Order: sequence, then structure tokens, then C-alpha cells
Amino acid sequence: MNLTVYNSAGEQVGKYEIDPSELSPKINKQLLHDAVVMYQANLRQGTFRTKNRGEVAGTTKKMYRQKGTGNARAGSRRSGVRRGGGHIFAKRPRDFGWRMPRKALQSATRMALAARLADEEVTLVESLDFDSPKTSSMAATLESLGVAGKTVLVSSDTHNGNLWKSARNIQGVTVSPVAELNALLILQPRAIVMTTAAIDAFREETKRVREGSRTKASRKQGGRTGARTSKRSRGAIQSQEEGGE
Repeated sequence: MNLTVYNSAGEQVGKYEIDPSELSPKINKQLLHDAVVMYQANLRQGTFRTKNRGEVAGTTKKMYRQKGTGNARAGSRRSGVRRGGGHIFAKRPRDFGWRMPRKALQSATRMALAARLADEEVTLVESLDFDSPKTSSMAATLESLGVAGKTVLVSSDTHNGNLWKSARNIQGVTVSPVAELNALLILQPRAIVMTTAAIDAFREETKRVREGSRTKASRKQGGRTGARTSKRSRGAIQSQEEGGE
């Protein structure tokens, strides 16, 4: 597919050819769901706490005598079924965080960007370099690209201080270098704005990871073949020794 490349003024300056299957041959929705749930769970603070019946203020005296009043028997004003009583299952601080395998998260990131590319929800920009932090310049750029008023992810190839300072006061805009992208950051906003250098860096990283996986697989296969060969050699030597005897 060919993506249109714009400049900061919103003018077309070229085309960029990319195949989403180059980043990920298939989209595993279950993996994307698991990755997003994990990132959202890790964002939870878990600092809540409520009081049980042993912690709330109140007397321990029996409310009224056991029998003869016509009321249901009751012993404590701090019971969880009464107003002002403690929580029956009181909340306690806890850690909601959990981790998925690193390679699964890397694969989910590639799948997320491939899905956004296939849906034509990625806008490519030639460059987003600012001489100095300027919120109005960044707002004008987003307006010219047609993504103003939306939640937007802006991604550059490296950390750009001027870019980040120019966008930090714009509501709904998130700035992240391509090395820090994950499935949640990519799937959450309504639009994505990337520089051509950023998507080039993402493709290079994808290529490097795949080549490393192929090399590791070939080494593993070679080790198995060598083990089988050495086993056969030992068997042949043992047979020759037995024949010589």
C-alpha cells in the first residue's frame, strides 16, 4: 500500500510504500486483547483500603438483650449489615500488575501498528522538527493534517524535546519515540501521526528481530542435527568394537 507523506503545512510531498504484512503476517486479536489488558492492569495503583468491622469506630456493647424484644438477635453495632458498620469484605491494597512474555509483547506491538496501517489510520509526516517549543505550531500542524480535536499519538524516531514540549499542553495528544511504543499506545488513540524516520526505524527493528529469530532457530536445528550425528557415530563405533571382539 502507498501512504501519502505530508509536510508540517499539510501539503503532499511524496508517497511511502509499505506492506502491513511486512510488520506482521497475521493479526491475533486475542494476543492484542491480552496485551492491552496487561498494560491497563499495570496502570492501576491499587492503593484503596476500607475498614472491616474490627476497625470502624463504635462500641462493642450488645445493642439489646438476646430475647424478649421481638427483634432479630444482634450483638454489634459495627456489623457489616448495619449503617456505620464495617465492610464485610474490606478492600486492601493490592498489586494488579502482571507480565506477559517479552516476545509476545513485541509481536503485539507489531500487530497493532500493522492493523492501524491496514485500516489507513496512520498519517505520515516528512518531519516534525521545531527550532523551539511552540504549542501553536504543533496545533497548526495537527490542524493541517486533519487530526485536530482527536486523540492522537505522535511518534518520532528518537526522543525530541522540542516536539514533546510543543504537544504536552494539547489535550488528547501523546508523544512517544518509536522505541517506546506498545500495543496500548498504538490502539488507544483515534489517529496516529508518525514521521517517515520513525516508521523506517520501526521496520528496521522488525527486520532485526526476525533475522535474530531465524538465526536462533537455525542454530537450534543445527544442534539437534549434530546431536543425532554424534549419537549415530557412537553407535557405529560401538558396533565395530563388538565386531572386533
